[in-house]
Amino acid sequence: MDGSNRRVRTKLKHMTKPVYILNGPNLNLLGTREPGVYGNHTLADIERDCAGRAKALGLEIEFRQTNMEGELVTWVQEAGLKASGIVLNAGAYTHTSVALHDALRAAGVPVIEVHLSNVYKREEFRHKSYVSTVAVGVICGLGPLGYELALEALAGSSGE
Repeated sequence: MDGSNRRVRTKLKHMTKPVYILNGPNLNLLGTREPGVYGNHTLADIERDCAGRAKALGLEIEFRQTNMEGELVTWVQEAGLKASGIVLNAGAYTHTSVALHDALRAAGVPVIEVHLSNVYKREEFRHKSYVSTVAVGVICGLGPLGYELALEALAGSSGE
């Protein structure tokens, strides 16, 4: 094992708080909602895959979904106190919620924005994100794999 791998493993040992994986409106419909855009994976499939990747990385996760903007904001605030980072697929709230943006800024933990589809190949209104300006990174268009890559990115940046 080279020195860079040892550094990553050492960092992971210090990540004692869970990563919050938060999902916004309509993501509960994955698997049946527009499979040509979002694929056939359900949110339960994504949660299972994230749990497996998190375990391999030595992380704990808290996986949640809501259709309510206020609840999502409350979870972001909670994550600011209890989480080491946030993986966020805010769904439509990405493009509309100043309240979510403000909560993410106040949380003080790293955020990775995730979208299953490539939002830049879709309607113009989806090109604007209130999350991107406070996120350390954005992953879009890679389907469910984007969530796992976000966990890897947070694991690699912990302790810095």
